[in-house]
Amino acid sequence: MDSSQHNSAAGSIGGNGIINPKSNDASPVDSAANATGSPAEESKQNLNQVINSIDKTLGILHQLYLTVSAYNVSSQFPLLQRMNNLVVELDNMARLGEKCNIQVPMEVLNLIDDGKNPDEFTRDVLNSCISKNQITKGKTDAFKGLRGHLLEELEQAFPEEVEAYRDIRAASAAGKWKVSSKDHLGMFEALNLRMMQSYAV
Repeated sequence: MDSSQHNSAAGSIGGNGIINPKSNDASPVDSAANATGSPAEESKQNLNQVINSIDKTLGILHQLYLTVSAYNVSSQFPLLQRMNNLVVELDNMARLGEKCNIQVPMEVLNLIDDGKNPDEFTRDVLNSCISKNQITKGKTDAFKGLRGHLLEELEQAFPEEVEAYRDIRAASAAGKWKVSSKDHLGMFEALNLRMMQSYAV
């Protein structure tokens, strides 16, 4: 096979020495445009295409590293071909990335730049959520304790009203009466007001 046939099979070489690859396969962008499905499936397909493009780019970079490490005169053509493939694949990756709407926290990117495991970000977020959950639980328990203490005081001063209040709550919990939380709060405030008035007298 002469050089002209070899160039025709691999692609044409432009005036700047960059090889223009020939391919009969449709690009991932074109195939994605022709694909139909739900938005979730389309988003997943776009993400998979980006991942495949990244893997392909890493493979080309590895091939470039091997070619440059053992470079000689005969390696010029493979080097130009792989550089051109890298440019084409980076352009393809950029076009595919425009179709993916993925939010990546800057903290994750900073961890990767520092050579750390990005899972540390997930661990820190979980620890922060656990800490805030404990604080919220403590406040909830404090309000429950205050409510129980107030009910005890009200029961001593107004036993009949507190008993009626508890009956309404029990009936509401059983689904017999539909009493909103606003109604519960109103009854509780009324009992508290009556207790304050009795103390004032």
